Amino acid sequence: MSKVLSAHAVSVDGYITGRDAGPGHGLGDGGTLFDWYTDGDTQSRVFDFFKLSAPSARVFDSLAGRIGAVVAGRNTYEDSDRFGGGSPHPGAPLFLVSNRPAPELTERQTLFGDVKEAIEAAREAAGGKDVGLMGGGVLTSALAAGLVDEVVLHQVPVLLGGGRSFFQELPSHVRLRLIEAVAAPGVTHLHYAIA
Repeated sequence: MSKVLSAHAVSVDGYITGRDAGPGHGLGDGGTLFDWYTDGDTQSRVFDFFKLSAPSARVFDSLAGRIGAVVAGRNTYEDSDRFGGGSPHPGAPLFLVSNRPAPELTERQTLFGDVKEAIEAAREAAGGKDVGLMGGGVLTSALAAGLVDEVVLHQVPVLLGGGRSFFQELPSHVRLRLIEAVAAPGVTHLHYAIA
């Protein structure tokens, strides 16, 4: 059965965007969270436009190669300019979780009002591959529902001091078990399983 995982670039103080993030502003002043995607000399095998350090490429490509479908929240969708009508992953369809209508959806994007239903549909569409979660709200809802298998934090050594927090309030503790920690230039990759 496919796994459900979340892999996000995050500041040391827990933000996935900087201040003033939003449509047309992307990550606000938090763009530094993604410098490690392009400051290396190793071409990603999954994303043509990423050149990472060798350790980051190994971790990133291993994770990205597993993804068959993506579930994203509305803020992430809007902040990312609707993924240009596609998906944040080249070969994976997008399942958007929102309670508001989204008339701008394309044939690669499907709207759901409930994270459980979106993950179920994404698993089916993933064809045996894993489902990637994008956005703090979607991750929080999926964790609260017990639907997440793994969490990967691409922790960037910066304190943003504000922005959109990655983890929102959960109904209880979620215990993690470290699978792997990889130090790389500009980022430390922390891969956890839900214990």
